[in-house]
Amino acid sequence: MLEKSHKHITCSTCSSRNNSLLGSLCSDEIDHVNAHKSCNYFKKQQSLFLEGSFPRGVFCINQGMVKIFQRGDEGKEQIIHIAKSGEMVGFRAMFSEEPYKVAAETLEESNICFIGKDDFLNMMDSNPVLRKGIIKELSKELSDRADFITNMAQKSVRERLAFTMILLMDIYNPEPINLSREDLANFVGTATETLIRLLKDFKEEGIIEVHTRKITVLNKEKLFSLAGK
Repeated sequence: MLEKSHKHITCSTCSSRNNSLLGSLCSDEIDHVNAHKSCNYFKKQQSLFLEGSFPRGVFCINQGMVKIFQRGDEGKEQIIHIAKSGEMVGFRAMFSEEPYKVAAETLEESNICFIGKDDFLNMMDSNPVLRKGIIKELSKELSDRADFITNMAQKSVRERLAFTMILLMDIYNPEPINLSREDLANFVGTATETLIRLLKDFKEEGIIEVHTRKITVLNKEKLFSLAGK
């Protein structure tokens, strides 16, 4: 059960911090972050920031999941990333000093901490390990986005679904994939009706098992083969 009070959540006791960009901070730096951050409970489908708004700081996910997406001309979402516990979102636009090109919204009840822009930039200036970690993260994201764009442009919908489910297996591990059909379709880049039909095909082929909205992968080898991995 997700705890809705943040009084107990400190950086020193955060179970997600060691897997985050803040894992390199020393005790004094952690105390500084703890004194300057704010934490909030977010309901499902609650917005962190909107496309076109200006960044005020960064968001650290203590518990929960957040989808990063853009809206097309007709308002349809294209999900480009799903962030999980330990990940930090919102810092990329801060460096460009431009409005967000994407929006962020919770996929489930979440505990999320916020660090203001000035405090975060000061931490970067004083901590070379943090600075190196952010540069590494940005470089990895550039590579991941290139793979994502290539898959969206060159693969069939069936291949894109297999590729997306491989990404989701890692995100949800060790739990089953638990994403609405609409969000899954928006991640794959297809219509919800097409997505439902393909999931039925995957189930009949013994690749996945479906219980309500939860999906368990039964045949990883075949899924990787379908995705061209």
